[in-house]
Amino acid sequence: MSVLEFVANGLVFSSIIVLASIGLSLVYSIANFANFAHGDTMTVGAYAALVTFGAVGTLGGSLLGVPYGFFVALLAGTLVAALVAVITHKIIYEPVEIGSIGLLITSIGVAFVYRSVIRMGFGADFTEYGIQVLRPIEAFLPYGVRLTEHDLAIVFSAVILVTALHVVLQYTDLGRKMRATADNPDLARVSGIRTNRIEIWTWIIGAGLAGAGGGFLGLFNQLSPRMGFDILLVVFAAVILGGIGSVYGAMLGGFLIGMINQMMPLLSNFGQYAPFVPTDWGIPIGIEYANAVAFVIMVAVLLARPNGIMGESAT
Repeated sequence: MSVLEFVANGLVFSSIIVLASIGLSLVYSIANFANFAHGDTMTVGAYAALVTFGAVGTLGGSLLGVPYGFFVALLAGTLVAALVAVITHKIIYEPVEIGSIGLLITSIGVAFVYRSVIRMGFGADFTEYGIQVLRPIEAFLPYGVRLTEHDLAIVFSAVILVTALHVVLQYTDLGRKMRATADNPDLARVSGIRTNRIEIWTWIIGAGLAGAGGGFLGLFNQLSPRMGFDILLVVFAAVILGGIGSVYGAMLGGFLIGMINQMMPLLSNFGQYAPFVPTDWGIPIGIEYANAVAFVIMVAVLLARPNGIMGESAT
């Protein structure tokens, strides 16, 4: 594999992590607790997309090699994940007044419930959408990059979703109210902002992005009841690295963590890619240690910037 191929794989994986990280950061900034059910919300979206794709099929066409039916299924998965999150918020999180730590622990229980329901319905084995795996795009092969149209679809879709969120946050009345509520919920409330409605919209957007990320994760790898749980700590690392509570910090953190995760094999074969270094030189760290290395880098950054890269300093 060439260095460019590692970069390309990092861009694809980062696109998924960014979507999940934004959703987690949004919920934290307004609901004010770390939602450990967020990863399993991704799984809910992925399996809802799987069921929908099985019902609608390919719909007779494709975009970037991905059937139109998958994008319909992805929309369904996004809506189902948002609906499940809102129902959970109204039935479980909102009625209980036990503080952020209590809500965090409650969310762990919610995650187990989500996962168990999916396991009962679909089993514990891996499954796939059944979309044909395409050959690498020939235009990239001379550069040593084996990138499929599916990979491009993931990156482009993530860019569209992130851009749409930026427009909502910066140029709409809803976005201004969300930013005001995140900055100071009490002041927002006395200013006439219906913060309860803003919380609902936060869950809809945050869980919807998580559902989309889960759908793309299933397209990138495979689906399993543990897929969201297995990636949750990586998502938390991205949010903390970027600055917890900062949406744009989550974007940056997700990009960095995703790139680090996919470029780990460079370390074990460093001599093959770096000039003036023996070709057999490398650090014996495989891809299985990628998450650990990402956390080490996160801690190193936090030692220099305790609030994360884009987090606001405490006053």
